[in-house]
Amino acid sequence: MSPRDASVVLTGAAGGLGSAIAQRLFEEGARLLLVGRTPGPLLSLARALNGGAGDRSRVDALVVDVTTDEGRRAIIDAAAARRVNVLINNAAISAFGPAQDLNPEVARRIAETNIVAPMLLTAGMLPLLHSRERAQILNIGSTLGSLGVPGFAVYGASKAALRLYTEALRRELADSAIRVQYYAPRAIDTSFNTPQVQAFNSATGSASDSPQAVARCVARMLQSESRQRYAGTLEAIAARLNGICPEWLDGAFAKHRRALTSLKFPSGASS
Repeated sequence: MSPRDASVVLTGAAGGLGSAIAQRLFEEGARLLLVGRTPGPLLSLARALNGGAGDRSRVDALVVDVTTDEGRRAIIDAAAARRVNVLINNAAISAFGPAQDLNPEVARRIAETNIVAPMLLTAGMLPLLHSRERAQILNIGSTLGSLGVPGFAVYGASKAALRLYTEALRRELADSAIRVQYYAPRAIDTSFNTPQVQAFNSATGSASDSPQAVARCVARMLQSESRQRYAGTLEAIAARLNGICPEWLDGAFAKHRRALTSLKFPSGASS
């Protein structure tokens, strides 16, 4: 779908990647409903995109929590009013650290935000999207959802669940006018990464991309309507090999185990 034909709901819009996606899609002509929990950054982004003139015809902002029933209902109502035909499930939170240090509350928030919320929001949006001549759902995953990396067990599990959900949904809707897509970035240079994650990536030589580069890929994917893409040639190859025989890659993660062991974490939680 051409961005000029797209009316988009974008969750997690105020984050580093979300704001970059919003900027890119706006520049390419899309109409946007920006969704997030933090009023300041979200409203500032909407004002900046609208040129500070208060014109809400191209960009609107909705301050809600996508993990709540009330928040999702508000998104669906606003999406209907704006004749939305694209849903981008981008909202996510991360967790990094040894598996034995996992905090129960962190685990619950990861599950609610990264997989339960996008599934329920998608379910609620489907009647609206089915009413459109053409529509798209794009779920933002991660290469960590296809490669089990030490330190990212919980976050990777949530993205693996999102990947499988997207795959099943794509097959379920194959005869409809809704295209279902999955994009898997690698590490992104944003505040989403804690200092421990940055140190880990540096120690392991993990490649990363700017949020603007990822946003360009997201925009191209929406236009091409391709089913699934991974950022990085090596990451895409590794994901495919891991899908065939995970044991082949086990030895490649020795440096990741060493790097994780060498890091210091706040006591009591993986975060």
